[in-house]
Amino acid sequence: MGRRRLKLMSTLPWQRTAPTAVNEEGIYVDLAHLVALRTASRGLSLLPQPLPGSLLAGAHDSRLRGRGLNFEELRAYWPGDDARLIDWQVTARLRKPFIRQFAEERDRPLLLLVDQRMNQFFGSQRAMKSVLAAELAALAGWIGLAQQDRVGALIFGDTLIDELRPNRGSAYLLQTLKVLVRHNRALSADLQHDAPEQLNQVLRRAIRLARHGHLILLISDFHGLDEQTHRLLAELDRHNDVIACWTHDPLLAGPLPSSRLVVSQGERQMTVDLGHGTQRRGLEQLQATRLEALHRSTRQLGIPLLPISSAAPCAEQLHRLLGQLTARQTRP
Repeated sequence: MGRRRLKLMSTLPWQRTAPTAVNEEGIYVDLAHLVALRTASRGLSLLPQPLPGSLLAGAHDSRLRGRGLNFEELRAYWPGDDARLIDWQVTARLRKPFIRQFAEERDRPLLLLVDQRMNQFFGSQRAMKSVLAAELAALAGWIGLAQQDRVGALIFGDTLIDELRPNRGSAYLLQTLKVLVRHNRALSADLQHDAPEQLNQVLRRAIRLARHGHLILLISDFHGLDEQTHRLLAELDRHNDVIACWTHDPLLAGPLPSSRLVVSQGERQMTVDLGHGTQRRGLEQLQATRLEALHRSTRQLGIPLLPISSAAPCAEQLHRLLGQLTARQTRP
């Protein structure tokens, strides 16, 4: 059978080989890289996009709930005004046409839930899933800053959750990115942690922190997804907008290769034989079950699911996926 050599991280037992220099590109992030993504974030938007057929000029149906619209005032109708804005009850009472004007709410905090657990410390091509999650969080943070939103984060590993409440300004965002880098660089193939329960724990923290009107990006591979996760997501989504960003690696997201893989973390390596029928079928069934549970949960809740691969630049993927978000009715 053929052998493919991959740069991977895993908690599997390793065979020691001759030490070699570890190239950190794609394995870890640094602050300079996350800051540089500010340029890539230009042209991206998390604001609601106008859809055709709106009843109100400026008060459009929304791909997300967005900041919402507040009634501002009534004023007399002038020729050329959109007749769909006429308040017919006031018009009938005063016997003169009046229209309703609306103002967009100015503040919509952005809360990033960023998964930096050991299950994310895996990659077969461009980068680790943990790196991808950090890049996505940085891009979203820069987008929020450009939109003058308050930006906060819950960054979680297997043993620790760091809470940064939404706040404004580039200095605060830089501090958030520093915490994210610290979490990312704490990951190591030698660690034996596995904490699927942290996914639900961070959702409980988010529910306490984001009570109303937040845009929440959950960036994770959803290790630990269960029925409790579904209930927590439903509660979080009740008064907020939630977008699920599913970080995945092509090696584990599709059909497994029928060959032996040499996996390495730079100093040690091992060979994994995926050609064995029983082992292969078991892994593929596990993958399919997890993915179906994620799709079913987000579909039932009406939460957009953005699948983002660690094999391609995340800015390009985010630009494409944000443009494809299914329209949702604005809710109070």
